[in-house]
Amino acid sequence: MSADILWLLVMALAVFGFILSGVPVLMAIAGAPTLVALLAALSGQFDLLYFQAVPQRVFGIMTNPLLLAVPLFVFMGLILEKSNQAERMLKSLTAALGGHQASLALAVVLVSALIAASTGIIGATIVMLGTITLPALLQAGVNKHMSSGLICASGTLGQIIPPSIVLILLGDQVSNAYFEAQQEAGNFAPDPVTVGDLFAGALLPGLLLVTLYGAYVLFRLRGRGERSEKPVDQPKASVSELVGSIAPTLGLIVAVLGSILIGIATPTEAASVGVAGAILIAAASRTGTSARLAMLCAGLAVLLLLLRRAGMFGLDFHEGQISWSALTVFSLSLTTLAFGLLLTASTALLRGGVLLPALKETVTITGMIFGIVIAASILSLVFRGFNGDEHVAELLNALPGGAWGMLLLTMLVIFLLGFILEFVEIIFIVVPIVGPIILQSDISPVWFAVLIALNLQTSFLTPPFGFALFYFRSVAPADIRTTDIYVSVIPFVAIQLLALGLVAAFPALATFLPDVLF
Repeated sequence: MSADILWLLVMALAVFGFILSGVPVLMAIAGAPTLVALLAALSGQFDLLYFQAVPQRVFGIMTNPLLLAVPLFVFMGLILEKSNQAERMLKSLTAALGGHQASLALAVVLVSALIAASTGIIGATIVMLGTITLPALLQAGVNKHMSSGLICASGTLGQIIPPSIVLILLGDQVSNAYFEAQQEAGNFAPDPVTVGDLFAGALLPGLLLVTLYGAYVLFRLRGRGERSEKPVDQPKASVSELVGSIAPTLGLIVAVLGSILIGIATPTEAASVGVAGAILIAAASRTGTSARLAMLCAGLAVLLLLLRRAGMFGLDFHEGQISWSALTVFSLSLTTLAFGLLLTASTALLRGGVLLPALKETVTITGMIFGIVIAASILSLVFRGFNGDEHVAELLNALPGGAWGMLLLTMLVIFLLGFILEFVEIIFIVVPIVGPIILQSDISPVWFAVLIALNLQTSFLTPPFGFALFYFRSVAPADIRTTDIYVSVIPFVAIQLLALGLVAAFPALATFLPDVLF
């Protein structure tokens, strides 16, 4: 065994040891490799000049325009969550579908899919589902294992249904890995892999997973939709109430995803529009006529902005063609948007205690994500300093099955790492190591990224560190034990692995929409 491999093993044990000891993840991922590198440098086995690249890497992360979409999408989700918009959707759809076992359980899946496409905040989604739907499910006679597993699994749909933070982070890393792989293969002008590609690629697999959840619910609760022994006594929602609670969020989803998928906005631009829309929806639901008027005015302004983006105003500054009348309309639309947002934010959300908590939590979540990204960058640097990329390449190339053998081992490693690491850590540790090697073959980078995203979703449900389990434990009653929660998610982890297998067997599920749209 070479000295490099020995030090790599020591580093891996140190990282996992620090994590399991309770040291903050950021310190474990950055601190353990640094300590190992310093020890190795004392024996002449590591060149400390590698650390000169750390400032450049940090600067590159903080100036990455793609990653700017992360805090924007987080803030959009938190605004909708803090304003109880997601809660209203859940209550109205549950009431519309009735209080029987099958209808209640199906409502959880459908509303979770809508929430996933609008917020994607797992903790808030699971806490809300556990608080509102768990008592109703138990009252209707759904057993505690089915109820617990359904809520935990449905709450994680935001990690695969776009716009997803997982897909944004994967887009950045897979794009870099694909570019590096193609350069190694001699292709110095590869087609770029964008987050829009990943959003389009994950849409059908996400809907597939929702369908599988729904099919499992209907199978387990078959025959109980009309004759539940314990129907829940709750008022029926009218059509107007149902449309009024769902239509605004659905419109926001269409605006954000649609603008990305048809190519008139980048993810960061779409996220900023999403934030504006979320503020307006939240404010309109909490106040009266003035906020609704501001919402209509700002909605018109957003429409004008999208039309401008699509080139319908004749404004082409790059070619020196300026229509002054169009410029006037465009400027007025911006002014209207700014006025609408200022009015709604100041009069409704700030006074209503929504804006400041959402901002504070956004800073916390974003700081955690970027801290782990920077820490993982340091780990990757030390890993390369020990020639880890070369050793991994030798190992993967020695596997039987070629690229498929590499892919299978990668999926297995990611699944096992999901038991003890968060998705951000896995993305920024695993993808830079194996991505440049696997993507030198004819494997589609979009398909590869979607497989990883589906695999990472299981990490939220696998004990002992599945975060969905922790969030549900915080709202579950005492008679639902922690072991019950662990047992309850087993069928849903199996469903997620089934979806992963289907996408692996039929790559077109992930590649069809990107090929058509882009």
